[in-house]
Amino acid sequence: MDLVNISPNAAPPVCKIMDYGKYRYEQQKKDKEAKKKQKTMEVKEIRLGIFTEAHDLETKATTAVKFLRGGDKVKVSMRFRGREMGHIDQGRQSMLRFCEMLAEEGTMEKNPVLEGRNMSVTIAPKTEKEREKAAKAARKAAEETAGE
Repeated sequence: MDLVNISPNAAPPVCKIMDYGKYRYEQQKKDKEAKKKQKTMEVKEIRLGIFTEAHDLETKATTAVKFLRGGDKVKVSMRFRGREMGHIDQGRQSMLRFCEMLAEEGTMEKNPVLEGRNMSVTIAPKTEKEREKAAKAARKAAEETAGE
């Protein structure tokens, strides 16, 4: 049996007489349980080309939606090769079009950034509060159009 200081910051400090080894074991178990309940967020990457057609964009968007619904972030990247560097504006437009397809499920963390020959943007999944707010706004807009 040991004298264990339970909360040293309290006034007066709280101490208990207990088995210190058992106390440490229980604390480790609690910490493990807390760690299990944490959700780790992965970053999944989707690559686009400048001249990626609309149907291919839709296919990649459905894959990105699966990732976002799974709770992962999605990094959308585009590589410019050779003469494609002259068409950066077209690449930015197609990337923004792709992000608009994912607007219901996720939000852009920042605008597309060109780093050397690569352009990338990260899309984070929407939280439950953001989804509820969007659904509420959509319902309100539907009621206003129905009332007119």
